[in-house]
Amino acid sequence: MSLSLCLMPGRYCVARLAANADLPPGLLVGEGFVSVTRTADELSLVYPQGRVDNPSKCETDWVGFRVEGVLDFALVGILARLSGALADAGISLYALSTYDTDYLFVKADQEVAARAALSKVANIRP
Repeated sequence: MSLSLCLMPGRYCVARLAANADLPPGLLVGEGFVSVTRTADELSLVYPQGRVDNPSKCETDWVGFRVEGVLDFALVGILARLSGALADAGISLYALSTYDTDYLFVKADQEVAARAALSKVANIRP
């Protein structure tokens, strides 16, 4: 299967709040990728940098790559292929999946190296 990725606009924050915390005001207002995941241990957020006041546990300056198209649940190895290419290049990532597709986030200072690594296994558009 041929994979295509697109670079998502802007920079992103990855934050951790207490499991029982409320969502920051304004988090879901406006455009752009936002992910909210609540577990028994934490509330994890990914959102466009500058959208809300960052909590104390927050990593800034991430860039995102989105796998283009809708991925069938029967497909196997998409994240393995992409994360493997990044691992081979020594680049750490933060990965998320939605119902339709997968997202990879890398620190902005590794964007160029990530593009080079990912281009070995996928087509990348700006």
